[in-house]
Amino acid sequence: MSEQEQIFSIQKIYTKDISFESPNTPELFTTQFQPKLSVDLNVESQNIAENVHHVILRVTATTKVDDKTAFLCEVEQAGIFTLQGFNESETSYLLGVQCPDALFPYARETVSDLVTRGGFPQLLLEPVNFEAMYHEHMQAQQQQAQQ
Repeated sequence: MSEQEQIFSIQKIYTKDISFESPNTPELFTTQFQPKLSVDLNVESQNIAENVHHVILRVTATTKVDDKTAFLCEVEQAGIFTLQGFNESETSYLLGVQCPDALFPYARETVSDLVTRGGFPQLLLEPVNFEAMYHEHMQAQQQQAQQ
C-alpha cells in the first residue's frame, strides 16, 4: 500500500473586502495625535471542492485618540489552497496556521497602504504567531466540549 502524496499549494491570493473609515477627520488632524491601536484577527475556512479550501484572514485595526475613533480599517485577505494527502488534524493545522501565515503579509501591506492614504502615520502591524492562536482556539474548543 502506497501513501498518498502530500500537496500544499496556493492557487490564488486576493483581497476579498476592504473598508477604511476616518469618521472624525479633518478635526482630528488638528489635534495632538497620540493613538491607541487595537487589532482583531479572525480566520475562516471552508472546503469549496475536493482538497480545495478557501481561507479568509480578517484584520480589523481600530485606532482611537481619547474617546474618538481616528480610523477603522478592515481587510479581508483570502486565498484558495490545495491540501491533499493530509489527515483531518493536519488539514486543520494547515488551515489554521500555514494558510493565514501565507495571507498575513498581504493583509499587513494593504492595512499599511490604506492607513497612509487616509492621511495617518504609517501603521506596520506586528508579526502574528498563528500557531499560538491556533492552539489557544483548540484548547478553548476542548474546554467547551468538556462542559
